[in-house]
Amino acid sequence: MASSHRPRKDSPVASRSRPRPHRRSPGKRRTALVSAALVAAVAVAVSLLMALRPDGESEAVGSAATPVTDSRSQPSPSTPGPTPTPKPKPKPEKATPKPSRTASATTASKSAPSATTTPRPASGSAPLAGRIRPGVEYQGLATFYDTSNGDGACLYGPTDDVMTAAMNHTDYETSKACGAYVQVRAANGTSITVRVTNECPLPCAPGQLDLSPQAFAKLAAPSAGRIPVTWRLLSPAVSDKISVRYKTGSSPYWCAVQAVGHRNPLARLEVETAGGWRQLQRTEYNYFLSEQGEGCGAAIRLTDIYGETLTVDALTIRPDVLQPTRLQFAGH
Repeated sequence: MASSHRPRKDSPVASRSRPRPHRRSPGKRRTALVSAALVAAVAVAVSLLMALRPDGESEAVGSAATPVTDSRSQPSPSTPGPTPTPKPKPKPEKATPKPSRTASATTASKSAPSATTTPRPASGSAPLAGRIRPGVEYQGLATFYDTSNGDGACLYGPTDDVMTAAMNHTDYETSKACGAYVQVRAANGTSITVRVTNECPLPCAPGQLDLSPQAFAKLAAPSAGRIPVTWRLLSPAVSDKISVRYKTGSSPYWCAVQAVGHRNPLARLEVETAGGWRQLQRTEYNYFLSEQGEGCGAAIRLTDIYGETLTVDALTIRPDVLQPTRLQFAGH
């Protein structure tokens, strides 16, 4: 009876009471062995490759480095080679104008003292010119008239200078043409230089010059009466300096002032007052008028059509007397 109740080894009860140890299956063991063998083979192969790689790589790098160096050195003479050559060239070219600018500035500064208070403007630039401008050729007729003692509408007074002209009313422009030197050229190519001292009233046409008999005779026979001409403004070499004259009747309470002997046409005349420089009104008889006496007897500032300014120290009011200065406008 006791034996009949003993549990069987394969029964569930026995299995619970004696658990069996975990064992790998033969298939799994074989898989692990194969994997280990593969890993070892790979390790051996890798070690062989690593052992061989330094020699092989050094040869590969050495062979590759040579063409890279060659490929850079070959284009550099052909392509990059010329490129660096032009690049330095612009630098000297840019540097070249700089000295020239310095030279021109030096030239201007050297010529400035011969002027006076303002730097000399660029030659040919005449910002204050009226109808008569430098560098322009004018066309018209040339006639002649009896100049008598040489005096005229500009009121420069009698003169022995026979190379003078009267400017037509339009180009006379309220005495702006007074004192201008012009070169007159006839159709035959003959040319003369005359100074404007008078006005040719209407019906003198724009462009027309009424010359002294002596000046006309140098261009054509007086019997011609009138001839076509061209003329242009000059800035000639002159030896005289500018003079200043107060008109008859001038006083500290009213005065009229004019400049005589200027190389270039005069654009404006100013006088120094308590409130600063005051520009005087220009008259048709070529005097600058101060009706209330402001600046009469004080310093005078003259400006030509090129913008150059000369300052004359205060002068005693001496009516109808030419008072010389040591100043003259620069030539252009």
